[in-house]
Amino acid sequence: MAKPVSGGGWRAVWYALRAARRAGGPIRLWKALRSKNTCRTCALGMGGQKGGMVNETGHFPEVCKKSMQALVADMQPPVATTVFAERSLEQLSGLTSRELEALGRLTTPLYAGPESTYFEPITWDRALDLCAEKLRAIQPDESFFYVSGRSSNEAGFLLQLFARVYGTNNVNNCSYYCHQASGVGLGEAIGSGTATVTLEDVEQCDLFFLIGGNPASNHPRLMRNLLNVRRRGGSVVVVNPVREAGLVKFGVPSDVRSLLFGSEIASHYLQPHIGGDIALLVGIAKATDELGAVDSAFLDEHTEGADGFLQQSRQTPWEMIERTSGVSRGEIEEVARVYASARNVIFGWTMGITHHLHGVDNVRAIVNLALLRGMVGRPGAGLLPIRGHSNVQGMGSMGVAPALKQAVLDALEAKLGVRAPSSAGLDTMGAMRAADAGHIRFALCLGGNLYAANPDSAFASRALSSVDLVAYLSTSLNLGHVHGRGNETLVLPVLPRDEEPQPTTQESMFNYVRLSDGGKMRYPGPLSEVQAISELALRVVDESPVDFQALRKHGNIRAAIAGVIPGYAQVGEIDATKTEFHVAGRTFPDAVFGTPNGRARFSILPLPEPPTDGHLRLMTVRSEGQFNTVVYEDEDIYRGQERRDVILLNAADLEWLGLEPDQPVVVTSASGQLGPVLARPFDIRAGNALMYYPEANALVSSEVDPKSGTPAFKSTLVTVEAAKPEVAATAPALAGVP
Repeated sequence: MAKPVSGGGWRAVWYALRAARRAGGPIRLWKALRSKNTCRTCALGMGGQKGGMVNETGHFPEVCKKSMQALVADMQPPVATTVFAERSLEQLSGLTSRELEALGRLTTPLYAGPESTYFEPITWDRALDLCAEKLRAIQPDESFFYVSGRSSNEAGFLLQLFARVYGTNNVNNCSYYCHQASGVGLGEAIGSGTATVTLEDVEQCDLFFLIGGNPASNHPRLMRNLLNVRRRGGSVVVVNPVREAGLVKFGVPSDVRSLLFGSEIASHYLQPHIGGDIALLVGIAKATDELGAVDSAFLDEHTEGADGFLQQSRQTPWEMIERTSGVSRGEIEEVARVYASARNVIFGWTMGITHHLHGVDNVRAIVNLALLRGMVGRPGAGLLPIRGHSNVQGMGSMGVAPALKQAVLDALEAKLGVRAPSSAGLDTMGAMRAADAGHIRFALCLGGNLYAANPDSAFASRALSSVDLVAYLSTSLNLGHVHGRGNETLVLPVLPRDEEPQPTTQESMFNYVRLSDGGKMRYPGPLSEVQAISELALRVVDESPVDFQALRKHGNIRAAIAGVIPGYAQVGEIDATKTEFHVAGRTFPDAVFGTPNGRARFSILPLPEPPTDGHLRLMTVRSEGQFNTVVYEDEDIYRGQERRDVILLNAADLEWLGLEPDQPVVVTSASGQLGPVLARPFDIRAGNALMYYPEANALVSSEVDPKSGTPAFKSTLVTVEAAKPEVAATAPALAGVP
């Protein structure tokens, strides 16, 4: 497959036509896209009461391939009734993520016991009774509750409330494996863990730093905003070890001129070493200071610790910055000049920043640079963690976390009469390690794919297999259902948000709460997430100040949310008003921050050193044909790859290793080995490598950033060797798991 020179364009249009055919025709797909429901993929925010294909500012049309991939998957027919009778668990475990997803929608609860060789269809009553019996038989802290960002605010709030009433703080959401480092880093620096900008601010900036991300593949609708920055005469600085075609040039399908001719996105493209971001950012700060562009008045009035940071950047030698970052002084100084002359600057980043053992420090380094010129706490400028799943930020807002803020704890007791347990809850990796040690006997996963989201695939499978009962609530099969089975396993079918019988709400990465109307069930059998949780709670909790019967109604849950969750008062009236809103207290328009003294905090950070012992530093990434752990297509058209069992290297590294293009190799890390895969040349900073997630999880350590609990999916030391002939001969394609 030839490597493209741009992203988007006519390929996206052709995909829409193919998706319409798979969805049962263009009219059926159009109606689904236009329904008043929030997009179920990325957290950029689309849909809701302004109508489908409409963004938060009211712009139409707004749609992308990711939206259609997920929507069409939910519109596919149910899994054939014969599948679970004909395909054993062993056979299902041989399927890839794409093949499992393509089996169809789940409509019947499934059970597998310790001696099972097949999944067995059972009733909902029996499934919920099994869960309730286990929860009643164990101690509360022997349980763990995990929530995906695809769920609604109502389901997330209800599940964490049930867990607290049951007696455990072992509650978590998928952000601990993606953007928890952002939440911790921002919380330490400015007193709030979310974006300080709205979508309107993005449309006012004249410089956008895009650091450690590839929205051309993962957040395609953001490309229109970046296109608009360039059309306003502004700049887009891309920081990524890999030169991504879609970030160089992109054809926005809903813009005729862009579709026909393509649009330049990156005005400047820096390719640091993996893990070299802190050095790069310190270098930009150093050069900005040398240009005399520091906003001293802002630093004096609104920050603390600036003197120490400036002293560090001034004393850090350029030789160290260049060696550690992998970027030349000239390139850094050029970007600093662009930064120094810009009026409104937004810093956006994704998991290329957070997926490190120093992910929180990476985020703090971005905050340092933004504060240096007063680019936080005013219109058109600020900080933007570009989050993945559509409601992952809402899960954090709803208290789906081990530790609740004091304001939430106080409100739970005052408004609902609930006193949360005093024991410290486990984060996601903490729960996985406890499971591996035999201390977790029940786990409930509301959406997501906990097995494939974990580093170290062997560890993840072993840990989940040690749990007495694992219950998954999902719309379709995924790798976790076959490789992450407990002693007993339940796979329970739930409804996507556009089939919910009652309205639900979601929160975008811009702190904007949207209302989804729900809709008609496509197939009988699944329950709504709230119904499943409330039914379980009624079976488990005998005496409680919480009326779980009343909380079957989403409006009652929203009333509880309004009284408990800071900034969410308006959600209690949203059924009547239909008015969507920004969560209060997060954007700091007067540069009075959420820290105790109202000042933003600089930090002095060490510069991580690149490897010097013959190792390559590996980053795992998602392809254009996938979203999170779900692989919709094997090919990655924006990188010109027709398969996923590859490792992409700089051509100089191929030569250094004595390898030919497409030669089968074995990749080894401290955690595991993967191969044979094909070694291919790619435009990536020398000394670094790229492989696809989740297949390459076998190589990633379960070690986490000590400040956030986030694994280092983007920074694994590996060696690459030519596969022996007998191994190379076994290299057709990767199976679903190494």
